[in-house]
Amino acid sequence: MSIAIAHLPLPRWSRRRGPGFPPAGAGLTLLRVNEAAPDDPPEPGDEALMLAYAAGDVGAFESLYGRHRLRLYRYLLRQLRDGALADELFQDIWQKVISARANWTPEAAFATWLYRIAHNRLADHWRALQHRPPAPVDADERTARVPDPDTPERQLSEFEQRRQLQVALDALPPEQREVIVLRLEQELSLEEIGEVTGVGRETVKSRLRYAMDKLRAQLGAGVGA
Repeated sequence: MSIAIAHLPLPRWSRRRGPGFPPAGAGLTLLRVNEAAPDDPPEPGDEALMLAYAAGDVGAFESLYGRHRLRLYRYLLRQLRDGALADELFQDIWQKVISARANWTPEAAFATWLYRIAHNRLADHWRALQHRPPAPVDADERTARVPDPDTPERQLSEFEQRRQLQVALDALPPEQREVIVLRLEQELSLEEIGEVTGVGRETVKSRLRYAMDKLRAQLGAGVGA
């Protein structure tokens, strides 16, 4: 099942009626030549967008999806190493967000709630299989195919860095791999990671420390090899 994003029509006031300035009328205010333009209003936070979506604002969901889709997909791909599975779980997670919108309350940050859904969906997946399947032969290439609009030379260099990082991540125990991805790629706090994974802050801190030590050793050995 795919997520359909509605295309909203342009509001009437944004449709051009002809060249030049609009006709003068009540409520029209023009800035003086030397007067600074007002600052753009700040972007609404995730929680405000989710509340707006719950109230029926489809555009708010578009904004949330745009902010989190790539990071969420990377998180799933790091754990699954299979693009088809990542696609399936990605769709499931967003469908759960859509289904839960009416009863959602900002008791935690939206990102924390979103990754808690993802963590639980991954746990369900592994529980059903009872083991982690081996990574597919082209897993490194699949991970590296996440869009990166840069020069071919830089892409090649970054591909090699990502390959080395993925190899090092694969060597970590699953619980250490998850806290590393949530901390470094999703930029969640220790407290938020604890909420996502269901363990205490000190446990998260310990897993993160051991994982970082192993990654440094693994990547350092790779560079020196």
